[in-house]
Amino acid sequence: MIDYLIIGSGLAGIAFAETALNNNKSVLVIDNDSASSSKVAGGLYNPVILKRFTPIWNAQEQLNELTSFYTKLECKLGIQVDFKMPIFRKFFSIEEQNNWFVASDKKNLSPFLSTNLITKKIIGLDSPFDFGEVKQTGYVDVALLIEKYKSYLINNNLLLNDSFNYSVLKSNSNGIEYKDILARHIVFAEGFGMHSNPYFNHLPLDGTKGELLIIKSPKLDLNVIVNTSVFILPLGDNLFKVGATYNWEDKTNTPTDEGKQELIGRIKEILNCDFEIVSHFAGVRPTVKDRKPLIGTHNIFKNIHVLNGLGTRGVMLGPTLAKLLFESIESGIPLPKDINIERYEKKK
Repeated sequence: MIDYLIIGSGLAGIAFAETALNNNKSVLVIDNDSASSSKVAGGLYNPVILKRFTPIWNAQEQLNELTSFYTKLECKLGIQVDFKMPIFRKFFSIEEQNNWFVASDKKNLSPFLSTNLITKKIIGLDSPFDFGEVKQTGYVDVALLIEKYKSYLINNNLLLNDSFNYSVLKSNSNGIEYKDILARHIVFAEGFGMHSNPYFNHLPLDGTKGELLIIKSPKLDLNVIVNTSVFILPLGDNLFKVGATYNWEDKTNTPTDEGKQELIGRIKEILNCDFEIVSHFAGVRPTVKDRKPLIGTHNIFKNIHVLNGLGTRGVMLGPTLAKLLFESIESGIPLPKDINIERYEKKK
């Protein structure tokens, strides 16, 4: 019998699998190809919601957990996936500058928002009102992480490539049975695929489609992440990742001309140099209407669990949420009420 059967090999599945393995638990991951949103994720981590100048939930704790988690993973896999890089928030007016300085003076934001105005001009990018610098930021190369972690799982016989069949899952007091697999617990980390899950499809997962571009722009001299109407992330070799769109109606992973044109329009508003499109991606993010994740244990089957709803902040939320869920299962430590799925179970 294994300790954990994990369904999904995106950011949530990787975070939980690695958390369990780091605690000397045995795992088996079933890849049901529901990690499409992770594969096309921007991968940025940022402790501040820059539209409203508010900190995200448990920002510093998440950053600390993120650094520890990805550092260990990098050593394990022999690659770099965590790239520390400042985010420059482009200002569109003097009023935005003033709002920034008011926010940076607040105790819960001062560790993350620099009080120094960035006046240096970036070649290829218009910035008449300069920038504010967000600290403790960067990005995770999600595509590389998923590729290398899958290879690790395969090499250690910890990955089963198969679509999950919910109808053959059985739960009893000793654990769960799935085909010929016996496990103490099962964790569903399926992303938007949760809509097909009879154990958790009553939860209000409201997928949001996002589209991104990779562009090439030799004249854009940029070595930081820029946050404006889109984000611009330098990848090296004159390549930049640009995103993202938000579509609440289309639930497919197919790139659209509408999304492409929206991004092109925004890029042209920001850059004053030529660029060409190298590639175009799309995926459905697992978002929740109350903007909080969905983690916890089924209200009837106590060895069936969910880790979902990471939304646009998967690289940052994943390690912390996996740790919280693991501690809840193994040690009975209560989950925070605002992220526990019990907040919806009581409304049923």
